[in-house]
Amino acid sequence: MAEPQVRLDLQRRKRLGMVEAIFGEHKSSDQIAAILSRLKTAGELALVTRVDQAKANAVASLLGNVQFHAQARCLTLGDPAMLQPALGEVVVLSGGTSDLPVAAEAELALRWHGIQSELLLDVGVAGLQRLLDQLARLKRAKVLIACAGMEGALPTVLAGLVPQPVIGVPVSVGYGVSAGGRTALEGMLASCAPGLVVVNIDNGYGAAMAALRILRPMDSAENLSIRSGDYEAVTVQSPEG
Repeated sequence: MAEPQVRLDLQRRKRLGMVEAIFGEHKSSDQIAAILSRLKTAGELALVTRVDQAKANAVASLLGNVQFHAQARCLTLGDPAMLQPALGEVVVLSGGTSDLPVAAEAELALRWHGIQSELLLDVGVAGLQRLLDQLARLKRAKVLIACAGMEGALPTVLAGLVPQPVIGVPVSVGYGVSAGGRTALEGMLASCAPGLVVVNIDNGYGAAMAALRILRPMDSAENLSIRSGDYEAVTVQSPEG
């Protein structure tokens, strides 16, 4: 079988202020290691999402110099960007500890981009006093990311209490009609709280990048332009090949 080509975006950090992210769930350890090796050679950082312990160990044995973040189910290459306190802080909330992997993915992605962040767990609406007790703390943040499964009510309640941007992340947690996060997603999309932003199910990384775009000033037009030299094709062996 012919070897596929992976086109790495080596200018993403300069163009968008975001490091390269690799969705690792359906990639082999060999593929991930090959991509990370090329990014390392180019002097770039990298974040690999949706990686389990076994795959992380396999990548580390092939490459080394990678760190596995078990709670977030992510691999990282290199050191995180320098913290930029002037941009403000993002608080990542979860309705319950079952939402932790998604919330941790968001928090890690923020930290990897130099954004001050904090995880605030177990503030779901089933015990509303837990959230109300944190309002003074939340009002000091610039952006809030709310991760919730079941009926997904947390982002709506939060957006009705505080003025900051709120990004809702539906989580694939819940019984029966929760339908793998679909009920939470539809509930957030149908929210009566104006201005609530919603990302896809379990997409903690996407929520973090939405927060990053809110916090960071817009780059110059020159940095936002796309040039043909921004990409490099790399051959990566497929699992079948």
